[in-house]
Amino acid sequence: MNRLLFFLLLLLAATACSNDTDWEYSGDFEILEQSDVSTLTGYTSISGSLSVACQSCTDLSELNCLTSVGENLSIFNNQALTNLDGLSGITSIGEQLTISQNVALTNLYGLSGITSVGGGLVIKSHVALTNLDGLSGITSVGGTLYIESNGALTNLDGLSGLTSVCEHLSIINNDVLTNLDGLSGITSVSGYLRVSGNEVLTNLDGLSVLTSAWEDLCIRSNPALPDCEACDLLDQLTSGPTEIDVHDNLNDSCTPVPANCP
Repeated sequence: MNRLLFFLLLLLAATACSNDTDWEYSGDFEILEQSDVSTLTGYTSISGSLSVACQSCTDLSELNCLTSVGENLSIFNNQALTNLDGLSGITSIGEQLTISQNVALTNLYGLSGITSVGGGLVIKSHVALTNLDGLSGITSVGGTLYIESNGALTNLDGLSGLTSVCEHLSIINNDVLTNLDGLSGITSVSGYLRVSGNEVLTNLDGLSVLTSAWEDLCIRSNPALPDCEACDLLDQLTSGPTEIDVHDNLNDSCTPVPANCP
């Protein structure tokens, strides 16, 4: 589906739901097969958590009236789902957003309405997801930002709206990720900062405005990343970290060696 057609369908969906009164589903709901989706037709919110873990699901369009999830939104282990377009009306998630192990998922455009995530944001274990462009409306993450083992992910530009991470920031084992430029708005990380096992990552320029990382800082096992990049990052921090772990990156000559680098 091209992007113009997607946004036209989004407009039609919004119009279809606009005359409905607020209709909340009370409690948690699990979608385990395609027929479960229709149970939530017309609902505008869920008071608890919504879990989409469906081996056969291909279409979430009947969820198009949803605007909020009170607790967690989890989308994991969906074998046939290629997009999340049916979730395009959601603007807020009270707790954590988890997107994990969706082998056919190619994009996150269906989450483009989300502006608020009260808890963490986890994106993990995808083979076809190449970018995070549908997440550009999110400005803060109330928990941990965790990006791990996304084999086709080339950039984090879809996170360019982020300015703060209230707990930890972890970028691990993303084989074709070349830069962190999508994180260029983040000024503080309240927990640990870990960048590890990213095979072709060459620089940390995307963290250029980061001034604090309050717990440990771990930059390790990034074979294309010069040690100097990690050392320069340490020098720019004005607060933290409590522990420093910089090793098994690309050995280079830091002259002079930044004061904070082990």
